[in-house]
Amino acid sequence: MAEPAAQNALIGFEDFARVDIRVGTIVRAEPFPEARRPAFKLWVDFGEALGVRKTSAQITKHYALEQLPGRQVAAVVNFPPKQIGPFVSEILVLGFPDEEGGVVMIGPDKPVPNGGKLF
Repeated sequence: MAEPAAQNALIGFEDFARVDIRVGTIVRAEPFPEARRPAFKLWVDFGEALGVRKTSAQITKHYALEQLPGRQVAAVVNFPPKQIGPFVSEILVLGFPDEEGGVVMIGPDKPVPNGGKLF
């Protein structure tokens, strides 16, 4: 069951605008056996302005490696890099948990240009 938003958690539009959420296309996916929880390594193309960025994603419940290349996803691109074991994650691919906690990725339902900003 979803948690209700606390009143002190309200943000202004300026706060939301600081989060840079872009669409990109997964161009490469590999296993990540060193991860503590099951995960894949992903390389996502955000177009000419941002290029290809990499991340680790715990999406193994609903996705197989061969399904991922070519899929468009939404990601936060302005977080600082984060070291995850031997891998540096540069972005955060967005998703929602299913009823058992497995991540379902967010992406457009029609193709859009890579690098487009959510607004």
